[in-house]
Amino acid sequence: MEATREIYWNVGHGVVLPMYLVTLMAFAACAYGCWKRVEVYRQGKAINRLDNLRERITLMAGNLFGQTRVLRVAGPGIPHALFFWGFVVLFIGTLFVMAQADFSQPLFGIKILTGSFYKGYSLVLDLAGLAALFTLFGLALRRFVARPEGLKITRDDYLMHGLLSAIIVTGFFAEGVRMAATELRQNPDLPRFSPVGLFVAGQFAALDLQSLKELHRLWWWCHFLLVTGFIAAIPWTKFRHLLTTPANYLFVDLRPKGSIDTIDLEAEGVEHFGVDKVADLTWKDIFDADACTSCKRCQDRCPAFNTEKPLSPMQVVQQIGETACTAPQADLIETVGRDALWSCTTCRSCQEICPAQVEHVNKVIEMRRNLVLMQGEFPGEEVMVAANNVEVNGNPFGMAYAERGKWADGLPVRHLSDGEEADILYFVGCYASFDKRNQEVAKSFVKICDAAGVSVGILGKEERCCGEPLRKLGNEYLYQMTAQENIELIKGYGVKKIVTTCPHCLNTLGRDYRDLGLDVEVEHYTVFINRLIGEGTLALAPHQFDYTYHDSCYLGRYQGIMEQPRNVLHVAGGRINEMQRSGLESFCCGAGGGRILAEEKLGSRINVQRVKMAEATGAPLIVSNCPFCLTMFEDGIKTGDCEGKLAVRDLAEVVAERLATPLEIGKTGPELTMAAVTALAEVAGRIEPAAPEQERLAAAEGVSA
Repeated sequence: MEATREIYWNVGHGVVLPMYLVTLMAFAACAYGCWKRVEVYRQGKAINRLDNLRERITLMAGNLFGQTRVLRVAGPGIPHALFFWGFVVLFIGTLFVMAQADFSQPLFGIKILTGSFYKGYSLVLDLAGLAALFTLFGLALRRFVARPEGLKITRDDYLMHGLLSAIIVTGFFAEGVRMAATELRQNPDLPRFSPVGLFVAGQFAALDLQSLKELHRLWWWCHFLLVTGFIAAIPWTKFRHLLTTPANYLFVDLRPKGSIDTIDLEAEGVEHFGVDKVADLTWKDIFDADACTSCKRCQDRCPAFNTEKPLSPMQVVQQIGETACTAPQADLIETVGRDALWSCTTCRSCQEICPAQVEHVNKVIEMRRNLVLMQGEFPGEEVMVAANNVEVNGNPFGMAYAERGKWADGLPVRHLSDGEEADILYFVGCYASFDKRNQEVAKSFVKICDAAGVSVGILGKEERCCGEPLRKLGNEYLYQMTAQENIELIKGYGVKKIVTTCPHCLNTLGRDYRDLGLDVEVEHYTVFINRLIGEGTLALAPHQFDYTYHDSCYLGRYQGIMEQPRNVLHVAGGRINEMQRSGLESFCCGAGGGRILAEEKLGSRINVQRVKMAEATGAPLIVSNCPFCLTMFEDGIKTGDCEGKLAVRDLAEVVAERLATPLEIGKTGPELTMAAVTALAEVAGRIEPAAPEQERLAAAEGVSA
């Protein structure tokens, strides 16, 4: 017999009209619900998220059908992706049925579901349905039985799991009863291509034909009504993320990571800055709440939440959504809470891991802007003092301008104010200018540049704070004031290239300053050094050491710079022991978001938790690439009872101690670099196994001396 089946068997073609009417009503309910949600989004301000449409569609397709962001966390990600793909296959299978039954066969006499294609179609749909059912069961166990801490359960969760399970089960029952009445009796070779249906059919095979027909009609109508009920329920329940999450992939912010809107502080008629009401948000900020799947991945990675502070990125987004729906005139800052807002380190862990492309950080910054610019509030007296110091002295420490370049006395450094020219402008930053510990980093960087034949210029006493901590704390006015002074200086000296040892300066000068008119290449020193080594300009004499490396948030997640620093340390002879949280998953040091200027008064200390992660690797040395991180780790080692067990050095210090000299190797230039590379190959590939613990600690003490 032909391998096919009769569509609308037992229910008859008379159901087509009422079926389409009910389906139309379901879609009408869905469309009306979507329109009601759009009215909620329209409370926010306009923002264009449909530019570069081709790029957006490409990104959306990759994230949606590849489930790439979902799969970043394998545990729940794999079953979720399998369920999604299974449901997509079932949906496509339904479209084939509709295409044949209502179009190709009645209009053109063409059967699609026949022969080998039908056999493959039946097998694929059965397996897809089975995969969807099992993964749904696994996800239900995770949410309702082995529920991770912080994962909330709502009425919608029960509805979603129950309804989706019922749709799949009733579909299998309708298929199985139909097969018991038809294929098992008429074409017994065909059912093996529908293994799940065959199993169900076996349970009903003993029933007479009339009973099977009545039972089939019951299951068919149950399945159909459940499907249409599901369609109607989408915008009214948590199901809405089936639409809003893919849409959020389309509405993604295409600017460089960490971009912040620059306020026009001189705009006429503008008397309100920042966000304290729903109407101050953009429509995308409100839309994010509907795209959120409550998976709590952001919360799991938030350094503030993980150190007992009152901040959950997930809750902030959901509180915005709830307020927009129920009390749009309510004070958002009071709803979210000041302590929660000030606890954010803007590390971007939340956004990086979010499977729905929700944008958390800028919402916090905008509410901070309102607190500072409109209400004059700061997270502490010490922050107000630091802000006043920046305004008066150009740095948060209150040090005199004349002291800013004193660290460079006696070093081969050129002061641009003296009319000297240089290959690069080294934007030193406040910590490397005034903090004695970080001054060693600046001196090491100059030593490296001198060895590579690169002339270094500085602004010296003319340089001001880049303004990044102030901006992240919400003080846009003071940020722009200090930024404009730096920009005028840099432009006035005709600077072509800037290198900085601070990732916060890197992001601010290289990205934020562009909105204020600076268009100069800005590079982090780790990338700069890596290129000097690669070009043969800088030669190292490697000697072996064990270390763990900290990816600072503003270099790793914000800039995507992770391999270059590791490569430099590898060439220097380093053997890395990665922390459990590294790369894009790196844990914050606690100083970002302006927190470097504020006392950490709530919960436990973030820097101590990060130091403990480093200690757990067994490496005696932690290498950083950021003055904020270096400062936080120096403190964390002391307060975390890790003295004598762990030391911290900056990458520039490690490299400066391994600069090769002609006396050491007997060669110069490219030949020297080749000798260093050869030495590294011997160290890494042939010579020694891992040193005993005593030797390893002794080596670390030598590095950190």
